[in-house]
Amino acid sequence: MRTKSILSEAKQIERAVTLIQLGARLQVLESETDLSYERLLRLYKEVAGKSPSKGQLPFSTDWFMTWQPNIHASLFLNIHEYLNKAVELDDIDLVIKAYRLYLEQVRSQGLEPQLSITRAWRLVKFIDNGMLSMTRCSKCGGHFVTHPHEIAKHFVCGLCNPPARAGKGKSGGLQVH
Repeated sequence: MRTKSILSEAKQIERAVTLIQLGARLQVLESETDLSYERLLRLYKEVAGKSPSKGQLPFSTDWFMTWQPNIHASLFLNIHEYLNKAVELDDIDLVIKAYRLYLEQVRSQGLEPQLSITRAWRLVKFIDNGMLSMTRCSKCGGHFVTHPHEIAKHFVCGLCNPPARAGKGKSGGLQVH
């Protein structure tokens, strides 16, 4: 019979606490830690001070294709890809580090984050499973989240070609100059 390592369990709890503090849904914690559902539920209530949200995780790739979410998802994924090449971390720790850097970048521009940690985690899963990919913009050269078989030669991102009503709403959205 295999005995549980106290250090391994402590690391799992620390990872779960970090994810909860970043706003992760319970399903993410279940997927990324070895802790039981009951322990995660107790931990969630203790850390967040409330019960976790109920319901299914967002599963559609379409959300990532709309204008603002695409720009935010692309920023996060570019950070994630850079870190993946630069540092050696477990997959979930890489998502956490990239998400924190994404938040830092967005907030430093005075913007509200469009991407939750749960959506960021799901985005990485979509990329890993070939359901989404990154395509280079033919105008600016940036890499953006797209459907897997986007015609790269003529792809123009949402920053180079924003929709007609972009940034005209009450929140103002991203400032494109």
